[in-house]
Amino acid sequence: MILGIETSCDETAAAVVADDGEILSNVVASQADLHARFGGVVPEIASRRHLELIAPVLEEALDGRDVDAVAVTTRPGLIGALLVGVSAAKALAWARRLPLHAVDHLHGHVASLYLRPLDLQPPFTCLLASGGHTMLLDVRERGGYRVLGTTLDDAAGEAFDKGARLLGLGYPGGRELDLLAHRGDPRAYAFPVARVPGLDFSFSGLKTALLYRVRDLPPAELAARRADLAASYQRAIVRALVERVEAAGAGTVAVVGGVAANSELRASLPGAVFAPLALCTDNAAMVASAARYVEAVPYPQYLSLDARATAA
Repeated sequence: MILGIETSCDETAAAVVADDGEILSNVVASQADLHARFGGVVPEIASRRHLELIAPVLEEALDGRDVDAVAVTTRPGLIGALLVGVSAAKALAWARRLPLHAVDHLHGHVASLYLRPLDLQPPFTCLLASGGHTMLLDVRERGGYRVLGTTLDDAAGEAFDKGARLLGLGYPGGRELDLLAHRGDPRAYAFPVARVPGLDFSFSGLKTALLYRVRDLPPAELAARRADLAASYQRAIVRALVERVEAAGAGTVAVVGGVAANSELRASLPGAVFAPLALCTDNAAMVASAARYVEAVPYPQYLSLDARATAA
């Protein structure tokens, strides 16, 4: 059994996963309410909250179980937040003389597809869309992937959150915008979909277009058209994602990351395999899942292991 630990952003998470991919426990303590007043994650506040939550979250996830290895997200993410998880993982592994698996957060999202009962087998093309990353991946084996395309500026999840903020919605913005869009007309506004070379993505122009629309509307009209704006803006983001998937000419398509929970994206890719809703946002089960395909660092060599804010 593998204990997974995830603290890359604002979820303090721990999970125990069996070697066959069965999830034995999956505990996630979200900080969404804490950051809502700021309209987004404040890195220093997130780090301090991780320090408060890591011990009780680990205790609940372990629930008296003995594990055979520890896995932790070491990159990419908020450096202060990552260091809390890495420090906890090293301490637990060292105290129990266990091996430690250093997991890339992005590999973790892909590995959420390898957990039971889904247990998706490669090869497949994977759309990874989250708050910090938007990538199209060629997955040939479970130990890694090849990047086909990535975002040139904002990630899709970031575009959702910034759009929600422009429309005066709550945090987390992606969920709030999705709910509001159900009440609007997605054809009311013609927002641009960036056409960039290859299979890359770009959302900065779309975000700017919404800013201009909101700025040019009188307050009363903005209130009346908010749902239409949300629906049209969401449609443009989803179109950009779907067009790139279709351009890849993929066979089996899988979708992971926080944006995979978006209702319109799910409806627009009916033949795709989506990560279960509980595993779309950051969690530790995906970290433990990825660890099964990552070589472990033996005891005590991992004591020098460090966190990195970037993927490279």
